[in-house]
Amino acid sequence: MKIEVDTHAHTLVSGHAYNTMREMMKMAAEKGLKGLALTEHAPKMPGSTNLYYFQNHKVIPREMYGIRLLFGVELNILNGEGEVDLPDKTIAELDLAIASMHTLCFQEDRSCEAVMKAYKNVMSRRDIDIIGHPDDGRFPVDYEELVKEAKRTGTLLEINNSSLKPGGFRQNSMENTKEMLKLCKKHETMVVLGTDSHVDEAIADYSYVMGLLQETDFPQELIANTSYEKLLSVLKHRS
Repeated sequence: MKIEVDTHAHTLVSGHAYNTMREMMKMAAEKGLKGLALTEHAPKMPGSTNLYYFQNHKVIPREMYGIRLLFGVELNILNGEGEVDLPDKTIAELDLAIASMHTLCFQEDRSCEAVMKAYKNVMSRRDIDIIGHPDDGRFPVDYEELVKEAKRTGTLLEINNSSLKPGGFRQNSMENTKEMLKLCKKHETMVVLGTDSHVDEAIADYSYVMGLLQETDFPQELIANTSYEKLLSVLKHRS
């Protein structure tokens, strides 16, 4: 299976990643991608950048090393109301937006009911394209409900390669991802494959994800980033 766009990657700007923008783009070119989304952590993540970074993308070339650059963000879901940590206007000006749960930023009740309320409110927004790493068992969800709501709202659920690496800090990710894939197949809900790269070598590395896709016999037509054009056609930002 060919994946043409890596939709989740971080540079030095995020504060706990290890390469520059040009280094990440060069590696994407070497690995044969057509596009790379740089999705820096939004400001509430400790050590990350500020609002003005996301408002100044116009100074950056749209293409490097023959690779299309997508300007993105990994927003932090802050509460059950689905609030995130960039203004609506700024999010709207990006190419894509991921919204994720992080322990340092979502400090409300982590019951299944509370987490599902937050996810539903986020997915109802027209400016948020992807739910990042919903496999993390530290934020319990009803996966059937999540999958149905993702389909209803046109939100992509991320299958996160980084989550599946042995020794990772997210809980029960392998089992949760497998369940999510089975339910997405059942309900014909589209997913997106993300590496969540924090170092250039991890770009386009879907080695753990591919094993689960094979195990669940997951249909390729439900994977959004098998082509650059397909991805753009299903992003809410493009509708």
